[in-house]
Amino acid sequence: MAFRKVCTLDDLWEGEMASFDVEGHEVLLVWPEGGDVRAFQGVCPHQDIPLEEGKFDGKVIMCRAHQWTFDAGTGKGINPGDCRLAEYPIQISGNDILVETEGVTPLFAHS
Repeated sequence: MAFRKVCTLDDLWEGEMASFDVEGHEVLLVWPEGGDVRAFQGVCPHQDIPLEEGKFDGKVIMCRAHQWTFDAGTGKGINPGDCRLAEYPIQISGNDILVETEGVTPLFAHS
C-alpha cells in the first residue's frame, strides 16, 4: 500500500469536510463530531455530483442535488438506505492525514 499525504489536521477540523484529488480519485475527507477522520468517495453514488458541494452537519453528509444522505462515520446511506460511499484507508502520521487509493473504486447506485 502506498499512502499519500492529503493534508494536515490543521486543514480539517472536527465537524468539517473537504475534497481532494488523490491520484485521480476525488476523495472526501470528513471528521465527524466525536469521531475519527474518514475518507470516502467524493461524488454521490446517485448521479456523480461532488459531495463537497453539499452539506455536512458534523454527522451526516448531504448531496446538494437530490438530498441523498450518508452517515459520516460509516459511509452507509441513510436516505436511501440501500447505498453507500466507498471508503479509502486512512492513516494519521503525526499531524499528517494520509490516504490510500489503490484497490478502491467509487460505488454507484440506482437512480
